[in-house]
Amino acid sequence: MDFGIHFIDFLPGDAAALGPTLARTAVAAERAGAEMFTLADHFFQMETVGRAEDPFLEGYTSLGFLAGQTETITLTMLVTGVTYRYPGLLAKIVGTLDVLSQGRSMLGLGAAWYEREHLALGVPYPPLRNRFEMLEETLRICLQMWSADDGTFEGKHYRLAETICEPQPIRRPPILLGGSGEKKTLRLVAQYADLWNTTTPLDELPHKLEVLRRHCADVGRDPAEIRASAGLFDDPFADPDAYLKTVERYAELGFGLLNVGPVPGNPDPVGWVERYGEQIAPRLAEIG
Repeated sequence: MDFGIHFIDFLPGDAAALGPTLARTAVAAERAGAEMFTLADHFFQMETVGRAEDPFLEGYTSLGFLAGQTETITLTMLVTGVTYRYPGLLAKIVGTLDVLSQGRSMLGLGAAWYEREHLALGVPYPPLRNRFEMLEETLRICLQMWSADDGTFEGKHYRLAETICEPQPIRRPPILLGGSGEKKTLRLVAQYADLWNTTTPLDELPHKLEVLRRHCADVGRDPAEIRASAGLFDDPFADPDAYLKTVERYAELGFGLLNVGPVPGNPDPVGWVERYGEQIAPRLAEIG
């Protein structure tokens, strides 16, 4: 079982300490053997984690910073809200991150949900149905921009006169889609995703996987082409054996990647990642 580190709590305090702490945590994740280092794409802290007024760094600026601090770890959002950036600009941003990181970017994308930050910063927040239409058009635009086709794009929500993206990414960034909605999200996963990330409770996952398999059959795709990842934010140190039994249940369902991270409010994210690498990661490697 592989793992990625998800960093979501920048911790109140001295703003001058945020960058160094973020960098040290990413470097610790790389040294611990993490496959990915991910950030949440928000402008305010999520209210399930802290206060909207708590520190929260803009995501792609932060990933660009981390590209210069790390060497091997994949850098991505978990996940980008489709409403936050025009898709042509998003494709350029992720492509630039890929070039500067030497091929370590990924496009994590979702339909967006945090209405408060949209309203606060003047970002349009269309109805959910529109956001899913925008999500599919964004995927199509990014794939076109990361190809030899630099022509027009005509969609319902977006129209691009040219889709030039130079330099091209070093590798076409893998597409990660987050969410578990059965009618729309999992259909898009079947059609477009290289990775699917979910926080669905374990007991509900067999049903979700069956729905995904049906969508794959509808579009003529082998489900084995889509890597399944899950968020597991239980405390791994309280009862490591119980934690690893949970990991085994994910592995039995075909999940090969877990997204983990320090619980909100942890004053030492670097130490948490180092401890995870020393105590948990070696046992994870034996599972799957």
